[in-house]
Amino acid sequence: MRVQELIQTLNLQPHPEGGWFREIYRSAAQVKPEDGRPARDALTTIYFLLEADQHSRWHRVQSDEVWIHLEGAPLALWTSDAQLRTPPALMRLGPVDVHRGSRPQYTVPAGQWQAARPLVAQGDADYTLVSCTVGPGFDFDDFAFMRPDGDEAALLRHHWPELAALI
Repeated sequence: MRVQELIQTLNLQPHPEGGWFREIYRSAAQVKPEDGRPARDALTTIYFLLEADQHSRWHRVQSDEVWIHLEGAPLALWTSDAQLRTPPALMRLGPVDVHRGSRPQYTVPAGQWQAARPLVAQGDADYTLVSCTVGPGFDFDDFAFMRPDGDEAALLRHHWPELAALI
């Protein structure tokens, strides 16, 4: 019931990486990234909702992305460097809980691989609602999914097969 209420109230639409979203802010100011990309909006923000059976597929963004837990079940957010040289790190987003290692916010540095899914346990909500802020602002030209037939996917399947379902 709460999921449908949020989708309707926040006017969320299906997101290409999975789940539901709506852009809620796009800065009128522009910045010139130092990495050679053309000018981008300074900042963008979205609502992003994942239902219990949904996940955010492995992807990377060429700008820093701040994930902020708003409500619902905690979120498992995995990140790894651009070449998958290190094991994906797990960050648990949710209300601050020192015993479970949760914190309400985490920043994924530009260019890192990232994937997420709700951590729904008995008694938890069956969804996670977060806000994602990107700076310089999000542009689909700066976004890439992990290709299922690519080298990174092969590395992930070989070294961390439990995370391959998120490709």
